[in-house]
Amino acid sequence: MATRQSIEDFIGKCQQTIEFAQEQYNHTARQEHYNAEGYTEALQALEDAYNEMTVLALSANSQQRERLNRMRLQLQGIQNDLILQRH
Repeated sequence: MATRQSIEDFIGKCQQTIEFAQEQYNHTARQEHYNAEGYTEALQALEDAYNEMTVLALSANSQQRERLNRMRLQLQGIQNDLILQRH
C-alpha cells in the first residue's frame, strides 16, 4: 500500500508540474512558436507524471485513488489545452 506521505509528495509534484505547464502555455500563447523547448518539456513532464500516477495508483487505497484520479483529471486538462493550444 502507498503511504500517505508518498501520495502527498506525488500530489505536490503534480501541482508543480501543472504550474509549470500553465506557465509554458501562457508563454507560448504570447510567443507562439518561439517557445518550442519549454512547451515540449511541459508536455513531457505531464506525461511522466501521468505514467507515475498509474503505477502509484496500483498500490493506493480507495481514498488515495480518488485523490489521484482528481489529479489525473487536472493533468489531462492542461495537457489537452497544451495540445489543442486553446487561447
